[in-house]
Amino acid sequence: MRIIDMHCDTLWKLTDPGKNGDLMENDCSIDIPAMQKAGTVVQLFACFTDVKDYRNKGGYDAAYRHVHEMMDYLRKQQECYSEDLALAYSWHDVKRNNLAGRISAMMTVEEGGVLNGHMERLEELYQYGIRLMTPMWNYENCIGYPNSRDKTIMYQGLKPFGKEVITRMGELGMIVDVSHASDGTFKDILFLAKGPVVATHSNCRELAEHPRNLTDEMIGDLANTGGIAGLNLYGPFLGTKKESKIEEMTAHILHMLNEGGSEFPAIGTDFDGFDGMTRMEIAHPDELEKLWEALKQKGVSEAQLDKIWYRNAKRVLKGMAV
Repeated sequence: MRIIDMHCDTLWKLTDPGKNGDLMENDCSIDIPAMQKAGTVVQLFACFTDVKDYRNKGGYDAAYRHVHEMMDYLRKQQECYSEDLALAYSWHDVKRNNLAGRISAMMTVEEGGVLNGHMERLEELYQYGIRLMTPMWNYENCIGYPNSRDKTIMYQGLKPFGKEVITRMGELGMIVDVSHASDGTFKDILFLAKGPVVATHSNCRELAEHPRNLTDEMIGDLANTGGIAGLNLYGPFLGTKKESKIEEMTAHILHMLNEGGSEFPAIGTDFDGFDGMTRMEIAHPDELEKLWEALKQKGVSEAQLDKIWYRNAKRVLKGMAV
């Protein structure tokens, strides 16, 4: 079993003030031993910021500085555990790391508001190694509008600066992540994007009525561009408020296959990006084999499962610029 996990928030957790542990040993969902046991080939590590945490400390400018702190933290972790973990900026790097028996760590940014209207920051992030960006989180920002239960927000899309950002990301070869986008922003991104577009950690709205999830129309449109969606293990996005159930994970994967085709579903756990679960049937990457077996019981072939766990994401990551 090989895994590419399109999204986790472990860097955010480990760089919290007073947080104990590191990538080798911690009380998070993601650590090196669990990834090794799971067969993780690539883990995409999000540099996530919540601007509310910086409201009295400089806002998005301070959040941008913290993104750099998280990137620096991952670099130092890689130096400490260089026999087990290596950074990757292209699929060529992934292949080299895999041959050496190392897990590839790719850096992403979740919350493009940290650009705060400065296009040069996008260039800086790319030069520093960011290969995927989620343009917004749960707030309106300089790029556009987020998911919302307010339809007047949900129908709004990219702002003028946001259109420039999406265009430039395509020129750089950065992957655009439509997770957290409003329906209007999603449509604008698909219209403008010249490179890979994915939903790194999003589920199916038909099965769980939440604005963070994708409608069947969105699944079809994204699949038609060659995009993928990574299954998110957060209970409310699966269908149960405080529980993360394998039965519901299975239903979402099967729905993605039905609506998006065999090349569409992937894994995007969102590990360490949520709290409040009273029960998680899969709490660490090495437990994803339970979902594999559940899907096999539903008649999904091992060849298809390998696509979901690995090959579909591999296809997208190979499309990045070197």
